[in-house]
This record gives sequence, C-alpha cells and structure tokens, in this order.
Amino acid sequence: MAHLRSRRRLALAVPVVLSLTASLGFLPGAASAAPLSTSASTRADGPSLAYVVNTTTDHRTIASVKKAITAAGGSVVIAYEQIGVIVVHSADPDFGRRIRAVRGVQSAGATRTAPLAAAGTTDEGAAKVLSAAEAAKVSRSAAAGQEPLEADQWDLRAIGADKAAKTDPGSRKVTVAVIDVGVDDTHPDIAPNFSPSQSANCVGGKPDTTYGAWRPVDADHYHGTHVAGEIAAARNGVGVAGVAPGVKVSGITVAEPDSTQLFYPESVVCAFVFAADHGVEITNNSYYVDPWLYNCLDDPDQRAIVDAVDRAQRYAQHKGTLNVAAAGNSNDDLDADALSDASSPDDSTPVPRTVDPHKCFDVPTQLPGVVTVSSTGVTGAKSYFSSYGKGVVDVAAPGGDRFQIPDTPSKDGRILSTLPNNQYGWLQGTSMATPHVAGVAALLKSKYPWAGPATLQRLLKAEADNPGCPTAPYDGNGDGVVDATCVGNKHLNGFYGAGIVNALRAVR
Repeated sequence: MAHLRSRRRLALAVPVVLSLTASLGFLPGAASAAPLSTSASTRADGPSLAYVVNTTTDHRTIASVKKAITAAGGSVVIAYEQIGVIVVHSADPDFGRRIRAVRGVQSAGATRTAPLAAAGTTDEGAAKVLSAAEAAKVSRSAAAGQEPLEADQWDLRAIGADKAAKTDPGSRKVTVAVIDVGVDDTHPDIAPNFSPSQSANCVGGKPDTTYGAWRPVDADHYHGTHVAGEIAAARNGVGVAGVAPGVKVSGITVAEPDSTQLFYPESVVCAFVFAADHGVEITNNSYYVDPWLYNCLDDPDQRAIVDAVDRAQRYAQHKGTLNVAAAGNSNDDLDADALSDASSPDDSTPVPRTVDPHKCFDVPTQLPGVVTVSSTGVTGAKSYFSSYGKGVVDVAAPGGDRFQIPDTPSKDGRILSTLPNNQYGWLQGTSMATPHVAGVAALLKSKYPWAGPATLQRLLKAEADNPGCPTAPYDGNGDGVVDATCVGNKHLNGFYGAGIVNALRAVR
C-alpha cells in the first residue's frame, strides 16, 4: 500500500500524472512511434484478454488511438474520454506491446492474466448466518428504542452511532455507493434507503442500468449487501440499524458473476466514473482490484492498471465524491521496506514475490486522496488481520475480531449486518470497517453539505478518537507471538491513523 505522506491533487486536464509519493514521479509521456499499420491486426491467435489503454483527453488523440487499437487487433468495449481510459478486448498475445508503441498512448496493459470467461473482497472468513432462533433470542434483549437485533451491534455503540441517530440520522440528499459484488435492494432493512437511479452493473467496464442489474447473482454474493446494511440499514423496527440510517445507499456491481467474485480494473474504472456522473457523494470500496494484491510500477500491465483506476477515482474526487477504501486483511505493515505477496496473480497461477509497498500499490486504497481504513475489535485494539502502517492508514473503525469477545447476547466479536434473501449474519474484515467510515462521512456530509472530499477527510480525522499505540507488545491472536509493531504517537500512528471515527462527535 502506498506511503501517502504527500497527497498532492492533480488537475484532471493532465490525468497522466500519478503522484502517489514524491519518489514515484510521473508516468511516461506519449510514445513517439508512429501508429501501427492495419496489417498488424491480422494476429489473433491467443485467448481473449481485457486491456486498459490510457491516453490524453484530447478528442483527436483518442480517435487516433481507437484506430490504432483496431489496427493492433483490439476491439473497443467503451472509451471513458473524460479521463482518457479505453477498455479493450484482444486475442492478439502481442497486443499490449504493440499498443504501447503507438503515438498518444501513455500506458497500456492487460487487466487479467487468465482469458475472459467463455475474490478480492476484504472480508476475513465466510459469513455466519443468524438463525431464526438466534434472532429471536437477540430480539428479547433489545432495549426500548432499539432495532430488534441492535443488542448484538456492539460496533454502533463503539463509535456512538446509536446516539448519533437520535440527533441526526443523516440526509436523504446524501448517497453512499457500495462498489461491490451487488446489493440486494429488496432486503427490508435496505429497501427504504436504496437509490436505483444511482445504481448499475459495471462488470466488464460498461454500465448496465437495467432495473435490478445491481443485485447479487446469488446468495453467495453477500458481501455488498452486508456492507450496505452497515452504512444505511433503516431504523424501521426491522433487524439491524446502519451507521447513517437516514442517508441513501446505492449499489454498483463490479465483481465477476462466477464463484471467483474477482474485481477487475475495467469494472472499477466504470464504477468510479458512474458514481461521479450520477451525483454520488461517497463511495465505499471494501476490496482490492484483482488480479494483483500489489501493483508494481515497473511492470507495464500493472502500471496501466494503477494509472487507469487512479484517473477514474481522481475524476470522482474532482466531481465532489469522497472515496473510502479498506486497508486489507494481510496484517501487512504498509510502510515496511518489503512485503511478501504469495497470492498474485489471483486469476491464474500465483508467483510468490517480494514487493516494496512504496513502489507496489494496493488499488484503490493506496491512491492519492482515498481514505484508507484499518479495522478494530470491540476492545478498540487493532483487529488481528488488519493491515496497518504509519502515514498510510488515515482512520480506523470497527471491523470485528473473533478474538475480541463483546458482552452481547450472541457474544460474537464480528459485525452483524444484512445478507441477501432477508437474512442477517456476521462478517469481519477491513471490509466491515470501511462502511463504518463511509457512514460517518455521510453524516458529516449531511451536516456540512458544502464540504468537498478533502474537507470531509479532514473532518473525519478531526472527530476521531486516537487510543495511541499499545503499551504492551501486540499479540492479536493470543498465541504469544508479537504480530505487529505500532509506530507513531497519540495523534498519528500506524494502527489507527488519526484515530477511530466517532459518529456522535460528527453530528455534534
């Protein structure tokens, strides 16, 4: 994950610049080679792959590059001319090298290592569904004014969200888009606050706004529905409550519909642009972009992925959207000199490698201006799985931890929220911490509607409570081994960034 001590914002007129850190400098300018001849398009002897081709936003250059794409054996799926990103399919195994030599192309590369079909979410472990009997037991513990299952929602109380809802549940003028595997908007806790007009299916890189296209393909695609409930489950006497139960939530599906549930770059580019163009104030990104856990800039394919997604999320910021993302569940120190990545690429055969997290980036959480979120458990300690890093993590929030046991009816240290088919269940992960931050950001946006993304991020940090680094060695899973080292002070440190967000302070 990127070392984000310096977060300079770029004018979108020059989207080729990528200032993740001062050491990265600039992406290469346009290549000087002449466009390919039509004869180059005759090769198509490999499996079909998806690519992103990044250029300037100049109409003439884009038109010229489109012609070159065809000549090089590619077909344009969609061109996001406002950010200079073109999504392409090609069966020519040499397409990437050829198109990178074209005048006007600033970066280009394959977005996957496996052929197009003829999980990169950041939850830790599978969901545990709440049975009807368990739900009835929890409901008997509900206090006056609570939702039926709220007694098990220790996370709301940890950040004062239960009290905040009595003061300000959030504005209907604020929408949080859940960029994920799909959202079941028919769930009774989500339906009252769902915004169909700001929802779509972006799988493959092109938005499908057919009614219901944003819904998960089956009950196993539960991640987005859980996240949506954490943000904005209505206080309607049914089930659970969200951090911001008065705001709207939308769903933008980016995960592949098969069992892999992978989040490819072209789909995420589509999601950021769609959210920005449809007036979304905040996006929740509880995933990393597949197939690389870390995208290294010395690889042309991975460099193109970073460039394309960064252009899209910057475009969203420029249009007034705050992007919030999960730090990851590898318990990695994202400010370390080196990290081990044994999972990439995750769509074919992984090749173990050592990466420098200052040069190889987790996307989108590591991109400039994105709010990076770490996870805590019921005691306020860092979750055993949560990645961390001074100067990388911005804020923390409850994401659950099965080793930190709450005094609740179910005594489950994970996060209880909505699941497809009118169900409820527990999950843990930085995936669950991120929607808590998105929810608090939505409360802040409701109170300060004039606040742009940079101001909202400052407000998130200002209202956060920072417990400081632990005084004893950190042993997250209780096995007697030190699992992580916190660096920093009471004001800013690697475990919590500026601190654990506080919903009550946000509305006051």
